[in-house]
Amino acid sequence: MRSTAIALAAILAAPLAAPLAVMAQPVLAQPAQARAEQSRFEQDRQAILSQVGDFRVRFDMRETVPFQNGYEPLDPKLSGGNEIVRVVYDDGDRISLQHILVMDHEGQTFVIKHWRQDWVYQPEAVLTYAGPDRWTLTPVDAAARRGAWSQTVWQTDDSPRYGGVGRWSHDNGMVQWTSDETTRPLARRDAVRDPVYDRYVGTNRHVLTPFGWAHLQDNVKLGQAPGAATGLVAYVQEDVVNTYRRWDGFDPAAGDAYWAATSDYWAAVRGFWDAAIAAGNGVTVEEEPDNGAVTGPTLMGLADRIEDGEITTEAAIAEARRTIAEATGAAL
Repeated sequence: MRSTAIALAAILAAPLAAPLAVMAQPVLAQPAQARAEQSRFEQDRQAILSQVGDFRVRFDMRETVPFQNGYEPLDPKLSGGNEIVRVVYDDGDRISLQHILVMDHEGQTFVIKHWRQDWVYQPEAVLTYAGPDRWTLTPVDAAARRGAWSQTVWQTDDSPRYGGVGRWSHDNGMVQWTSDETTRPLARRDAVRDPVYDRYVGTNRHVLTPFGWAHLQDNVKLGQAPGAATGLVAYVQEDVVNTYRRWDGFDPAAGDAYWAATSDYWAAVRGFWDAAIAAGNGVTVEEEPDNGAVTGPTLMGLADRIEDGEITTEAAIAEARRTIAEATGAAL
């Protein structure tokens, strides 16, 4: 209030001429800047929410350039399926999207809870992968977070996978979010092979397309140096193009039914992971090639038993609490 009064007194004392116009400029500019930031924020939000829907998904992963003698890039790996993406919550500056695979095979429909992506506007910290079995809450300084969104990706059992910070751009007829360079644990496609590398370092882009959206990854696969050398070295470059094409050629009802039956359980599981992360300024949990984390089989199995009517949600939540506490060492 004092500074406002001083500024007002200065204006009133000045001659009724050019100084008034000069003084008025910053007063007018501030609301204009705020309006521009709010408009950009709303554009970003709509871009994130544009990833919701029913999709035919194609996963295209290709090792391209080797960096170590004797390393031969793998053959390209192509796969795909039907996937629904649903809003878990939308609190304005915090949005969570759940992916669920809905697959038909030999007359049967199989539902698999897939990955989850959480978005936070101007985050103060982001959960990052720090190396085998460890994730850390990493502060984001004020300059880096202004106008930015963090994206945190979680495994099928809601254990952590990776996080990064980036900005949405809306230029040249292209809407995309580009992350900073992030470190990520191996995906199942690589982890089950017991490869020479043990992590990815790369950039993620989420790009809207006329048919839906795409997730593009520019990865370098790192591992311990061969022989007597120490430290990490790059083994091979990998390019990943995962496309999500809107499609009504499958019935999403089984996926929605699974989510309706288990969403309360998964909300509790997310809360346990959040509590473990907050208590330890990050979390340590053993990675497991087939499931991402050692908690995967138990936590995923409990959800299936809820849907099948074999266990109550309350009993499953209690078992999930014990499972996460034992795996992380957190007092939950």
